[in-house]
Amino acid sequence: MLKGDGQLSHDLDPHDRPPKDACGVFGVWAPGEEVSKLTYYGLYALQHRGQESAGIAVSEGSRILVYKDMGLVAQVFDESVLGTLRGHLAIGHCRYSTTGSSVWENAQPTLSSTDGGGLALAHNGNLINTRELAQRLAPGTTRATTDTEVLAALLAQDRGQDVEDAAADLLPQVKGAYSLVFMNERTLYAARDPQGIRPLVLGRLERGWAVASETAALDIVGATFVREIEPGELITIDERGVRSRRFALAEPKGCLFEYVYLARPDTTIAGRSVQSTRVEVGRVLAREHPVEADLVIPTPESGTPAAVGYAEESGIPYGQGLVKNSYVGRTFIQPSQTIRQLGIRLKLNPLKEVVAGKRLVVVDDSIVRGNTQRAIVKMLREAGAREVHVRISSPPVAWPCFYGIDFATRAELIAGSLSVEEIRDSLGADSLGYISLEGLTEATTIPAGRLCRACFTGEYPIAVDHDNVGKYVLEAKA
Repeated sequence: MLKGDGQLSHDLDPHDRPPKDACGVFGVWAPGEEVSKLTYYGLYALQHRGQESAGIAVSEGSRILVYKDMGLVAQVFDESVLGTLRGHLAIGHCRYSTTGSSVWENAQPTLSSTDGGGLALAHNGNLINTRELAQRLAPGTTRATTDTEVLAALLAQDRGQDVEDAAADLLPQVKGAYSLVFMNERTLYAARDPQGIRPLVLGRLERGWAVASETAALDIVGATFVREIEPGELITIDERGVRSRRFALAEPKGCLFEYVYLARPDTTIAGRSVQSTRVEVGRVLAREHPVEADLVIPTPESGTPAAVGYAEESGIPYGQGLVKNSYVGRTFIQPSQTIRQLGIRLKLNPLKEVVAGKRLVVVDDSIVRGNTQRAIVKMLREAGAREVHVRISSPPVAWPCFYGIDFATRAELIAGSLSVEEIRDSLGADSLGYISLEGLTEATTIPAGRLCRACFTGEYPIAVDHDNVGKYVLEAKA
């Protein structure tokens, strides 16, 4: 029987999880600052990217200390813990598992021993040649079962090289998505895969530097955005400043789904705010799938920016028709059958006086399995809605992601086997419209050739050996 863990979750239906990103990473080099607290606030800003575990590694120049545990950032760390984490540089991580089980051993940052001292590493993304890399390690090298742990162990075992040279030699052999922050006792490093699938940005502090998955994390610690770390770039930060080194040619394929769902709306990607992109997506959606209706409402909060854009473009009034309870935990006291039938109402409830008698346009960012949208349509009809028209601000998600989003398998994705008309009938909606792939791409202002769109097209920018990937690839081997 599941016990309530008190951890918050964006899930509206535990059997219909929304897309989950792998992680958020943060790093800071700032002598004279409370680097553990800066890292804590950076991770707090990145909490949406991973809610299973959190950790911070710090160094005062002679040794690395790591503190990590299962849970949210605010549950893992308090004032007394942060007070013990002193130093001039730190890295942090909040995790959602995409390779390896969600257990303490797999929490990050990882810590390895090298000939010259320690090495701590945190990773956002997912590797696709993990098994091949793991075969280079001696048996018993690590107890963890993550691609991150394999990467850290390989970096640590390079003899006779400093960390920068070891990373420059190893990273060209690593396939998949990786935005990394890592450190030894004196230096902060950051690297991004040649495709730049996951985001990574550099910021300037008054007395140092910060690296983060999103610009919103720089904002919260008072860092000024400098630039995105380039695909195939390795940067080194110490008392001499920031140095850049290219370990592979850039072949940009940034994740299109960052714009749809993963990134915070107050984050900037490629010089444009995610909020602006999502509102524009809503406008395009209204042009592509118009309908006569009385009210546009979002599925909170994922559908809100696109719903605003849809309302602006269509001229249909925008309103709040669904209220979300943000304080329901990931797991509850096991409900009785009567309460279980209420299902999604534990987290989402309609405003009857708003929706009764109305023709509604309900805007959401994506459909994975369809359970959540099906329950929402049913609830709105029971609340008196006259018509329910569903609009989705991404194309049908029909293919799994191997680069750091924990999408369901193709068989579990509703768009993997059903047409749009069949999905509409399954949801019980009066109509269903997805934005076109071309419309979504155009709204980002990024050329299609510089984006990874594999979850919509099945065309993977890095070839995937399907027999050697999967969340439990190392556990199955063991």
